[in-house]
Amino acid sequence: MPIANKPILFYGLEAIRDAGIVDVGIIVGETHREIEDAVGDGARFGLKVTYIQQDEPLGLAHAVKIAGGYMGKEPFVMYLGDNLITGGISGFVGEFQKNKPNSQILLAKVDNPGEFGVAELSEGRVVRLEEKPEHPKSNLALVGVYMFDAAIFEAVNSIKPSRRDELEITDAIQHLIDTGKDVRAHEVTGWWKDTGKLDDILEANQLILQTFKRDIRGSTDAASRIDGNVVIEEGAVIEGSVLRGPLVVGRGSRVVKSYVGPFTSIYFDVTLQNSEVEHSIILERSRIVNLGARMERSLVGKDVEIVKSATMPVAYRFMVGDASRIEVP
Repeated sequence: MPIANKPILFYGLEAIRDAGIVDVGIIVGETHREIEDAVGDGARFGLKVTYIQQDEPLGLAHAVKIAGGYMGKEPFVMYLGDNLITGGISGFVGEFQKNKPNSQILLAKVDNPGEFGVAELSEGRVVRLEEKPEHPKSNLALVGVYMFDAAIFEAVNSIKPSRRDELEITDAIQHLIDTGKDVRAHEVTGWWKDTGKLDDILEANQLILQTFKRDIRGSTDAASRIDGNVVIEEGAVIEGSVLRGPLVVGRGSRVVKSYVGPFTSIYFDVTLQNSEVEHSIILERSRIVNLGARMERSLVGKDVEIVKSATMPVAYRFMVGDASRIEVP
């Protein structure tokens, strides 16, 4: 899934590289082929990537457990591939290397702590963790970046599956706490997004697009108007359209007699014709034609076709899977 026309996973890999880490093991499951095709051996990121197969999604602690042979006794960072953190993780890694606790976790204040792993602190120390609690004891959620030394492997081999039938990383860290290990926390003060839901994906897209500068390498005609920080990649064609940034139009895409509003990412080889879109993400090879109303806050998958039918409702909102076709009335 791209955010601002870059796969979410790539942001994490770049943050790891920028923190001075070279060796990266990626836990993969049934989508391993897509990930391997996108990342390769890691050389494009300055990394050396090894793929570690997880036959079933049995929890984050299970992922740590099966990576034991790869890790050996080295300290390591665990970075969840769908997380985005402003400013990267270099400072946190440096702090971990300096202080050498058994574990360092990152925390962020959230409005909905029951949807995350939650930490309870006492005088700055982590005293309890709970995964998706019904009655959270704090609003401090675990950010999807963790740092461990080899003590974590004894912990993941000691815990039992949770009520979700998974080995929870929160239970493993709690085991470290209960056995007297040094577990420290660092609160993230910038923005952090766990991009597991539509609204979070769109908000992350907005936040990253706000960092873009104007860069027009594609083709635009005299009948088009380009306002603000708009990125038009090489090979994209804009004809008779209005584009208001921040937004990005990917290579090979065509925008014809359309309006593209702020916070929109149009990926590769997309066709947008006689339509209006804003605050949305449209993935590769999709077509949106003669829509007749503005589409907003939408996520459109790969190879999707959305076309106008006979009547015209006031607005549309879509979350569409890959290789779909929708004909709207």
